[in-house]
Formats: sequence, C-alpha cells, structure tokens
Amino acid sequence: MADWKNRWKDNVGGTSVVGGKTLGFFVDKECILCSVCSDAAPNNFRMSDDEDHDICYKQPTDADEVKACYEAMENCPVEAIGDNGQ
Repeated sequence: MADWKNRWKDNVGGTSVVGGKTLGFFVDKECILCSVCSDAAPNNFRMSDDEDHDICYKQPTDADEVKACYEAMENCPVEAIGDNGQ
C-alpha cells in the first residue's frame, strides 16, 4: 500500500473533487518506473523529470480520469500509487 509520507515530492499537490468525492493521487518511492500508471492514465501520470520514477502530474478532473487513475493504482505491481483524498 502506498505511503503518503514516502511520496515523491515532485507529485502534483492538492486534491480534486469529482462526483462529490475528494481525490488526491500520488506515487511513493516504491515506484520502479514500470510505466503501468502512465499507460493506464496518461492524462494524470508520467515519468519524472529525473527519469527514475513516475509521478502524478495532474489530479483527475472527470469520471473517466478517475477510473483510469484507479486502474493504474490497482495494476501497480509494487503498490506505489495512493489516493490521499478524503
């Protein structure tokens, strides 16, 4: 399970509200740069500028992006993606 306290600092901050639910996706330091997240949710995840881990660069803004982010989280082989929403 992803750890908010162990997240990469270059993730986008903040949260978004979609369908009445507050969401705040992030990638923690367990990331192995497998690109599962950027393949599943390219509008929200990408490789970091350092090119050694993935990050959440944009919080989801609609139901399709939320679905894609949860798909990325569920398929992450090292459980490095979390949702720190309320």
